[in-house]
Amino acid sequence: MSKTDIRAIRSDEAHKLAPLIAENAQALKRGAPRRPDDYYAERILADKTAEVIGAFQKDQLVGFAVFFDLPELITGLRIGQLEDIYVHPDSRRQGIGRKMVETLVAEGQSRGWLHLRWLVPGKNVPAVTLYEKIAEPDHRKSYVIPIDRIAGD
Repeated sequence: MSKTDIRAIRSDEAHKLAPLIAENAQALKRGAPRRPDDYYAERILADKTAEVIGAFQKDQLVGFAVFFDLPELITGLRIGQLEDIYVHPDSRRQGIGRKMVETLVAEGQSRGWLHLRWLVPGKNVPAVTLYEKIAEPDHRKSYVIPIDRIAGD
């Protein structure tokens, strides 16, 4: 097992992020494989609201996590929102996902977050197994209004 470094992904590393974004989309949506899109990866890395960390083994990006630093309206504190986390299949079962979450927890401690939360697709069984080991279920339910359907009417 190679040493894994977790750090922010730089804008000049978009070409390394693009294939993992495509693989993640393929894994979640099935269907035709997505092609890596460097421009889209550049946009994510340049986004003012999202932050992206990566898991690097030597110089190879093997995983990423996208997160947000958000206000929590009840307490007046801030929270971390983990939007997505992905580890390449060849690098799974090495503790990389756990290490990225631990990195975000440490980041949250330094930023004074109340907690780190994330929404997990119900069918993502391998990831759910990890989450159930390191986190506790929240009392909230998740609902989605598909905006793209409304916008098309």
